[in-house]
Amino acid sequence: MPSFSPDRLDLIFAALADPTRRRVLSMLLEDDMAVSDVAHPFDMSLAAISKHLSVLAAAGLIRQERRGRITWCMLDPDGMRAASIWMQGFGQFDPVDLDAFERFLETEMQEWTKE
Repeated sequence: MPSFSPDRLDLIFAALADPTRRRVLSMLLEDDMAVSDVAHPFDMSLAAISKHLSVLAAAGLIRQERRGRITWCMLDPDGMRAASIWMQGFGQFDPVDLDAFERFLETEMQEWTKE
């Protein structure tokens, strides 16, 4: 598994833990956006959205670029790539077969109720 700085991964996953920030990332998947446009759908102040954007930028998930008087936000794929590569290291584990698990539980319950 590739090695990533634990501090960097902590920043990335802490940023992703917040639903507002995940929604912002989803919005930025569509296109680059001005900060004011990012803030528009949320019921919070521009200052609050700016704090969320700062957390995303510090984690390396977005970049902000000033064009004239407007600050634009865009995804920075490197941060998400780091998290994705780190999580792929856990892909070696087989996914849980829930149907098989349910059958196992039913069998166990039948055995248990017979006793």
